[in-house]
Amino acid sequence: MTNFCKFYQQIATNRLSHWLNTLPAQLDAWHKNNLHGDYKHWQKTLDALPKAQSSHVDLTNSVTVGNKEDFNDGEHKRLESLLKKLKPWRKGPYHIHGLHIDTEWRSDFKWDRLAEHISDLSNKYVLDIGCGSGYHLWRMRGAGAKFVVGIDPTQLFLMQFNAVQHFIQDKTVNLLPLGVEQLPELACFDTVFAMGVLYHRRSPIDFLYQLKSQLVKGGELVLETLIVDGDENTVLVPGERYAKMRNVWFLPSAKAMCAWLERCGFSNIRVVNTDITALDEQRKTDWIDTESLSDFLDPNDNSKTIEGYPAPQRAIFIATKA
Repeated sequence: MTNFCKFYQQIATNRLSHWLNTLPAQLDAWHKNNLHGDYKHWQKTLDALPKAQSSHVDLTNSVTVGNKEDFNDGEHKRLESLLKKLKPWRKGPYHIHGLHIDTEWRSDFKWDRLAEHISDLSNKYVLDIGCGSGYHLWRMRGAGAKFVVGIDPTQLFLMQFNAVQHFIQDKTVNLLPLGVEQLPELACFDTVFAMGVLYHRRSPIDFLYQLKSQLVKGGELVLETLIVDGDENTVLVPGERYAKMRNVWFLPSAKAMCAWLERCGFSNIRVVNTDITALDEQRKTDWIDTESLSDFLDPNDNSKTIEGYPAPQRAIFIATKA
């Protein structure tokens, strides 16, 4: 069973200690009242994972732990079978003792687009909001972060993170099953990442203030979101679905997004990358059983979603808490 006691012990002696005023009660309530129906099955899968002394860990260039030679053929097949019980694997990829978890998203592409633009993470406290199964948490640690916290309310992502953590065993990297609205105003992270989340929020301005409240003064926000072309007054509000997603609310232009950040009190705002999501970055693999990007686009015109909106275009914004 997921146990957060070690996390509590860690933050009791660092700058996050004031979080202990609210966090244990929140997670106790989550555990008593909100467990997913498959949670026990997922936990059994985790408990059955083989144990191995990891010959090496690489978080700088990838998320890789161990070699294939660390397991015999039978153990390797069992490892693959167990981890596939946690499908769908959305964000990655991971390389676990020679097993390539070929996730739907090549999240390493996104990391490569942003890594050269962000402030040095060495010895930093870092928060990733909407972190999925935690791929970027590991890359943040590989970039030198001192303490990394990810939050995401999707419980399968927590199980996938715990599966990877089972092999890497790095107590400075943690994932909590929370939404951003459950965070107090901690004001203690040097860098806050929020990637692929803003367009799912009914109030993007409130969301930006929530992000700001987690940062130390002078801290850095790294925000990635879907955008559309246009001027500072251009915002797309899709109908019931966008690229078959139900909960998409606001897609601003890059200029509008910058204006929102400025209105919320951020400074030094810049757009460091824009990119049309390519079919080799989000695609169907053996590690998901659902549709992917090619199914979300107009089959006759990949510049449009299946609903007729502009195809997904993402931008990375960096800003400073004044």
